Amino acid sequence: MEPYPIIENDSFESAVGSVKAGFPSPADDFKEKLDLVKLLVRHSASTFFFRVDGVSMIDADMDEGDIIIVDRSVEPYNNCKAVCFIDGEYTVKRVEIHEGGAFLMPCNERNTKYKPIPVGPENDFLIWGIVTWVIKKA
Repeated sequence: MEPYPIIENDSFESAVGSVKAGFPSPADDFKEKLDLVKLLVRHSASTFFFRVDGVSMIDADMDEGDIIIVDRSVEPYNNCKAVCFIDGEYTVKRVEIHEGGAFLMPCNERNTKYKPIPVGPENDFLIWGIVTWVIKKA
């Protein structure tokens, strides 16, 4: 899992207009500039892109090949979706936080091969960053 850092002057500008699912609009010629970094990133110095590899989070709308935006400055909270480091490996899971530790929960109820991962004091564990957006492939 390799993050793609946001560079402060990165910009994904493109012309954006609205689209009707019916008759053409007289405003079809109006277009606005869309800067995806400004729209999707609150803290550019602590935000990274990851491409999802695997299917353990499909019930959380994170499909294989999607891009997730992860912000390291957001405080973890119960049931957040997060990129976590556990015992030398990175994974994205829903985090259930308990008094004695945590559980990293897969979100794929149709596939029973993915089990909750218990996290306790014996684990080398870090919530690396919180998933703030998912960019889907059409």
